[in-house]
Amino acid sequence: MIAAFFSCDAAYNGVFYTGVKTTGIFCLPSCPARKPKPENVTFFARAKDALFSGFRPCKRCKPLAQPGSHPEWIVPLLDAVDEDPLKRWRDEELRVLGLTPERVRRWFRKELGMTFHAYSRARRLGGAIGQIRNGDSVAGAAYEAGFESLSGFNEALRQATGLSPRQAAATRSVTLTRIPTPLGPMIAGATDEKVCLLEFADRRMLPTQIRRLHQRLNCLFVPGTSTVLDRLRSELGEYFDRERRVFSAELETPGTPFQQSVWNALREIPYGSTISYGELADRLGNPDAVRAVARANGDNRIAILIPCHRVVGKDGRLTGYGGGLWRKRRLIDLETGVLPLDTVLIETEEYDHEPDGVVDPVR
Repeated sequence: MIAAFFSCDAAYNGVFYTGVKTTGIFCLPSCPARKPKPENVTFFARAKDALFSGFRPCKRCKPLAQPGSHPEWIVPLLDAVDEDPLKRWRDEELRVLGLTPERVRRWFRKELGMTFHAYSRARRLGGAIGQIRNGDSVAGAAYEAGFESLSGFNEALRQATGLSPRQAAATRSVTLTRIPTPLGPMIAGATDEKVCLLEFADRRMLPTQIRRLHQRLNCLFVPGTSTVLDRLRSELGEYFDRERRVFSAELETPGTPFQQSVWNALREIPYGSTISYGELADRLGNPDAVRAVARANGDNRIAILIPCHRVVGKDGRLTGYGGGLWRKRRLIDLETGVLPLDTVLIETEEYDHEPDGVVDPVR
C-alpha cells in the first residue's frame, strides 16, 4: 500500500484509502498531491472508517466521489455536447461557460486520451455519418456538422477512419461511452440495438478487445451515447445498488462457436453463485477442455453482463480476472450479500494462482 500510494497507482483506487496524520486529510492512492513521510501515513479499508477516525476528504482527489465520475465543473459542457453533438465549439464559447480552454484540454487528455476539440470533432463526424446513412447528402451533412468545406470534411473523415463518406456510411457504427461505477469507470460500446463491449477502463487488454471487435464487426467506433447505452448505464446503477439481478440488454458477441458456447454458459450461472473452470467445462460436455474454457473466459469482452467473475478455482479461491482480483472479490460479495459494497477485502493470494492446474492467461 505504501508503494501504491507513493507511486500514485490508480489501480488501487477503491481498494484502500490513505490518511495523512499531519494534515488530517484522507486520499485515494492515486492522489497527485505532495506526499508526506511514510511514518505519517495510515490506511483505511473504507472511506467511512477514515471519516469516523477524524480525517476529512481531500479536495484534490475527492475520495468520496464515485470512482470515474465527472467533476461538477465539466458536467455542463458534457451535457451541452450531448444536446448538440454537431456543434462546432470555439474557445470563446468555453469561456462563456466559465471554463478555460486549457483546463478543459487537460481534463480530456487525462480522462479520454484526446483534446476536447478532437472529441468534439469525433462527435460531429459520427453525427454526420449518421445523417448520410439516413439519406442526407454528403455536402449537407458536412456543412451542418460545422465543416467549412466538403474537402475539409472528407479529409477529417479519412484521417479518423481511413474511409470516404460513402464507405463510412455503409459501415456499421459502434458508439462508445464511459460509465462511472463504484468499482471504477467502464467503457461501454453498442451498435444501434445491442451491447457489444463493457470493460473496466484500466484493463490492460481493452485496446486489444476493441481491435478484435473492429475486426469481427468491421465497424467504426464513435464517441457518444444512445438509447441502448443509456439503458445499460441505468441498469448497471441498479445492479450495484442490489436492485437488479438480470440485465435486459441484447448482446452482440462475435467469436468462434466454442467461445460462444462458453459465453452462453457463463450467462446461465445464477446470480450469487460461483462454479469452477472444471465445472464449466463439464457443463459444456467437454471435461478435458478446461484450459480452452479459461481462455474463452478471458476473451469475454462484456464484463458483468456475461458474468465471468463467477468462475473461481476448484478450491474456491479467486483466480484470473482482467479487471483485478479485488474487483472480482467485490462483485462476488455484492451478489452474495456477504459485505456492503463499500467494504473492501484485500486479496492476499498471488494473481497467478493455478486452480484446476490451469493458468487463466487473461482474465
